[in-house]
Amino acid sequence: MKIINKIVVLLLMLLNSSVFAQSASIFQHQVSRPMDQVYGALYKALEDEGFYVVFEADIGKNLSRFAEKWGENYNRNQLDGIRSLVFCNGWYANAVSNADPAMLALCPLRLSLIEKKGMTTVLFARPTVIAAESPARQVLMRVENEVIDIVKKSVTEKK
Repeated sequence: MKIINKIVVLLLMLLNSSVFAQSASIFQHQVSRPMDQVYGALYKALEDEGFYVVFEADIGKNLSRFAEKWGENYNRNQLDGIRSLVFCNGWYANAVSNADPAMLALCPLRLSLIEKKGMTTVLFARPTVIAAESPARQVLMRVENEVIDIVKKSVTEKK
């Protein structure tokens, strides 16, 4: 009986560690496709839905310039790519500014993409976490849900 209790405790600990690996503050969507296949589709889907990309950053490429200087501290997770899309929707920005101008700190929004071994993960900091007590929370919830929907629909694995 004690062995079963130990196994149950061990399983619960493992379950908890995997639950905590994903933060409620960050939406994560992973697909078994390289970033170069995901990035363009995501960019186009954002723009098609009125979220205009105002800046693109190839963070991985920029960091690679420091590989020699940083030595063993460079890219410890062995990521194959890091990119970011910075985007905004004018209607939502106006609605947020009408509800709570301080929440314009969230504008523009961004998505980060990381690739490792052919798997791409799209990351999105949930604006509703920051706006939890803000009058703009309802508008930002709509934005958050729409962006998440765009991510899921545009990067889901093709059959």
